[in-house]
Amino acid sequence: MGDPSRPGRVTLVTGAGKGLGRAFALACAARGDAVVVNNRRREGAPDSAARTATEIREAGGRAVAELSDITDPDAGEAMVDAALSAFGRLDAVIFNAGVNGAAGRFMDLPADAFATVMAVNLTAQIALARAALPHLRESPAGRMVFVSSSAGLYGIYGRTPYSASKAALNGFALALAQEERRGGVRVNVLAPYAATRMTGDAISGDMAERFTPEAAAPACAFLASAACDRSGETWVAGGGFARRAAMMEGGGAALPATASEADLARAGGMDGAREAPGAAAAFTDFVTRAGEAQS
Repeated sequence: MGDPSRPGRVTLVTGAGKGLGRAFALACAARGDAVVVNNRRREGAPDSAARTATEIREAGGRAVAELSDITDPDAGEAMVDAALSAFGRLDAVIFNAGVNGAAGRFMDLPADAFATVMAVNLTAQIALARAALPHLRESPAGRMVFVSSSAGLYGIYGRTPYSASKAALNGFALALAQEERRGGVRVNVLAPYAATRMTGDAISGDMAERFTPEAAAPACAFLASAACDRSGETWVAGGGFARRAAMMEGGGAALPATASEADLARAGGMDGAREAPGAAAAFTDFVTRAGEAQS
């Protein structure tokens, strides 16, 4: 049992038994956070959550293992309760647990391929956010980091369920950031590149030596920290490098009643592209530009 009176932030990391989640947990612990290490334990398999928690404690940090399967209906409450029971508070959640699902062209996949991936990558994340948010609001600096993928930004061949789940997660996170912007909770998205079991042969050889999970962890740990006051942003990180990603809309052009390819080419130029802080602002900008173009 931890000491609730001991100062310091408390961070929950899901899927933290190995790979990116483990690296995120270790990076947060290195910043001084107490960490709730979540990872389900498969029958007959080693307890990876306990192993990560032990690693943190042996390095002088504070950590407890939590073994919920994130898709269980009560998993969110169980994870939050573990943080409160062990450390008396919850300051940040890193929503890392996820699956990539089966690979294949859309029409070759079974219909339930989407349901399975959505249940883990979206529905379970929403349930955990619902359980955690009241406690994050009580923190002086509540933080939520949703671990996504560039597949959710651009799509990726042969992974329609995964791409759809991460795109939906991105939208959820950015909408939540807008809702919480007047309080102390900050919400951001991280799309990491790292050599893990999920990336398989996509990152291998010399690239894998550079793109380790640990090389993507500093960005995640900072986004989860009290020092980060950013919110509603998407960051891509890996190999010790990071950059921000954003949805942009170009300058546009007026379209005649019967549009042609030339008309669309003119309207599709990205000169003067702008980023909007939300859908409402994007709509307002669109209305303004459309009026200017047609006047």
